[in-house]
Amino acid sequence: MTNYLTMEKQQLTQELAALQEQYQAFQAQGLKLDMSRGKPCKEQLDLSMDMLKINQVEDYIGDTGIDSRNYGYLEGMPEARRLFAQIMGVSPEEVMVGGNSSLNLMFNIVSLGFRYGFPESEKPWRDCEKRKFICPVPGYDRHFRVTEYFGFELVAVDMSETGPDMDQVEKLVQDPAVKGIWCVPTYSNPDGYCYSDQTVRRLAAMKTAASDFKIFWDDAYVVHFFGEKPDKVLNILDECRRCGNENRPVMFCSTSKITFPGAGVSSMAASKEMLDYILKNMFPMTISFDKMNQMRHVRFLKDLDGVVAHMKKHRAIILPKFETVLKALDEQVAPYGEIARWTRPRGGYFISLYTMPGCAKRTVQLCKDAGVVLTGAGAAYPYGKDPHDSNIRIAPTYPTVEELQKAMDLLCLSVRIATVEKLLAQ
Repeated sequence: MTNYLTMEKQQLTQELAALQEQYQAFQAQGLKLDMSRGKPCKEQLDLSMDMLKINQVEDYIGDTGIDSRNYGYLEGMPEARRLFAQIMGVSPEEVMVGGNSSLNLMFNIVSLGFRYGFPESEKPWRDCEKRKFICPVPGYDRHFRVTEYFGFELVAVDMSETGPDMDQVEKLVQDPAVKGIWCVPTYSNPDGYCYSDQTVRRLAAMKTAASDFKIFWDDAYVVHFFGEKPDKVLNILDECRRCGNENRPVMFCSTSKITFPGAGVSSMAASKEMLDYILKNMFPMTISFDKMNQMRHVRFLKDLDGVVAHMKKHRAIILPKFETVLKALDEQVAPYGEIARWTRPRGGYFISLYTMPGCAKRTVQLCKDAGVVLTGAGAAYPYGKDPHDSNIRIAPTYPTVEELQKAMDLLCLSVRIATVEKLLAQ
């Protein structure tokens, strides 16, 4: 193989002609594959179908006699609170259980801060002259859209293998307009990184100019592991409590990629004071969430050991897909020099591909024009703008291995075309 970075212009021109010929052959195949979102495949969804067989009346009656079919218990069924407490490493009294969407809970908490503020707030966030939110990048686009919707200025900070750049974060929080930070601490979206102990401790202990600064701790992938057991990230609520900042974090989790994304169960955890405040302000909104679905999940998953056993079945399905992606990149991109790099996650749902600056959009467009839709370049950055035009989020879970192999052959070819075009233009 030849290093593109050391090729002469004539060699690059010849290489581009050869690559374009291969690309035309892909276009002739008529591929139609959508890899734009991290969705479970059919085989993963099938793992949870037995949950729908739970239909006896006694299955819906809780240990203390609460009938999940009836009104009440906004905080969720006690059994469901205990299950999520195990998953998130908190006490059941610090947990509420919601509907199918943790994103909906996050939106509601940002909305609460915007409309009324929090126990430590001097005034509602909407009354602040300026309001800003820290966004580690690359990150989850739907997080960013929530705070953008409420008029926050989104401030990007760099991600590393240990979490967000804490030097940047600690500097930013000296501004009273900075009200919070988005965090995906375990197998982050899209890099697949896990926060280090030092990162968690610094987030918990840092001095913030805003008294009501919040950490939105989205543990979406906390049990989505590729090894024998999940990676362990320090508990943010425990660390904040040790530092006298127990009202700072709000933790989120769901079964969206454990059971059914469209019919799972979400959860939220916070200090007892914060949770009581949240529930008080949610009381006018709803009587309760779907407690029958909460009980179905408890009967099916049982406890944390049951969740881990279930996730090992998921791992058996999706790990070969991640291996297919990494093998293709190692064999079809790496030999051409340092024209790209990619993450090697130990869990989660994504792989981050970093092209040479200025090549991500072109790569994604080439794939789309040949029948493979990827997440839009820049989607993992505030306002959809990657300043380096470099990051591409790869979502391997939904296609079959065979489809994924074809898609990766095309993606690798597209990376090489975009790179050679860029080098020739320089």
